[in-house]
Amino acid sequence: MRAVVYDHYATPAELRDVPDPRPARHGVVVRVEATGLCRSDWHGWSGHIPDITLPHVPGHELAGVVEEAGAGVTAWQPGDRVTVPFVCACGSCPSCAAGHQQVCERQTQPGFTHWGSFAQYVALDHADVNLVAIPDDLPYATAACLGCRFATAFRAVVQQGRVAAGEWVAVYGCGGVGLSAVMIAAASGARVVAVDVSRQALDLARKFGAAHGVDATGAEDPAATVRELTSGGAHLSLDALGSPATSAASVHSLRRRGRHVQVGLLPSPDGNTPLPLARAIALELELLGSHGMAAHTYPAMLELVRAGTLRPDLLVTSAITLDAAPAALAAMGGAPAAGVTVIEPWA
Repeated sequence: MRAVVYDHYATPAELRDVPDPRPARHGVVVRVEATGLCRSDWHGWSGHIPDITLPHVPGHELAGVVEEAGAGVTAWQPGDRVTVPFVCACGSCPSCAAGHQQVCERQTQPGFTHWGSFAQYVALDHADVNLVAIPDDLPYATAACLGCRFATAFRAVVQQGRVAAGEWVAVYGCGGVGLSAVMIAAASGARVVAVDVSRQALDLARKFGAAHGVDATGAEDPAATVRELTSGGAHLSLDALGSPATSAASVHSLRRRGRHVQVGLLPSPDGNTPLPLARAIALELELLGSHGMAAHTYPAMLELVRAGTLRPDLLVTSAITLDAAPAALAAMGGAPAAGVTVIEPWA
């Protein structure tokens, strides 16, 4: 098969012919019809994620067709249209038993713990626990968003953030996750303030329901602007980018007893990121993390997608081939393009 491979961190990846994967007894091999280009893939390529073994094939946000199933798989067969959370859970650890597969203690992640979906085929573990059926009328490019960014945003806003109609929600960073969060919060009846450095991203955020857009390049203190627009601060704020500055600003944007949800990864040389904890104490703030979404919780989100209440298809702003993926991966380190770029491996 053809796949995008890199041999060293932060050096150009290249398109190569590599052996086809084989399924584990409990896993499947999926023919990849679409896979998203995500900032997390750039973090892996940059050397920020310790689980990666070189050489490596990135890619974790995918949709496709089951090509082959292991002998122990009972719920899936070749020809099934599927997506999968980027966290593939084991199904048997205490966290999985409690229904929290997104923090599985023995999780695997395509594109991180093993070769991923910037390829024509990808192997996925524990298929009976992790695969999610996608409706026949849902395009693969749209379904690919559900493996990471859209599902991650849904959990962050709805399940972790506990958004309520009428609340103010601030979203820092309007890439794929942030725009998904804007759309989901607005569809939930919340009033959204989107913060970004890109005018194009802010325009998309307004299109997806944001009441206000704050240009962080023109605002001396974006958090103060958010507090002013929301008459005292957001009830819920998300850092969907992942930087010390946006994370701290998200916390500073909250009103008393507000909720901050950290979604974007926060790489730093020592693994630590300072947060304004004195403010968290004084205002009784909640500081929460959010890490993907378990497969068994997808149906509620999919119903909203099928009803047209949520439109992840609108997030897909470009499609590229595998040949273009190495350059696009490296470019994620700069200002990311607005919306979601999808790779189509068979194009």
